[in-house]
Amino acid sequence: MDQIMEFLPFIIPLALAQFSLMAFAVYHIVTHKTYKRGNRVLWLIVSIVINFIGPILYFVFGKEDA
Repeated sequence: MDQIMEFLPFIIPLALAQFSLMAFAVYHIVTHKTYKRGNRVLWLIVSIVINFIGPILYFVFGKEDA
């Protein structure tokens, strides 16, 4: 239990960043119709299943530049 409490100051900000990034990516995927590569279903699966890296992959490779 002491080990968990020791790492808690690092885990909480990372978890908040992960959920915020995923929420923003999912919102962006749902509200836009065009993508550089892939389609809506692909990017939703990638963003949700591959937690931290999926949304980053979407913003680098999938997001259409407007």
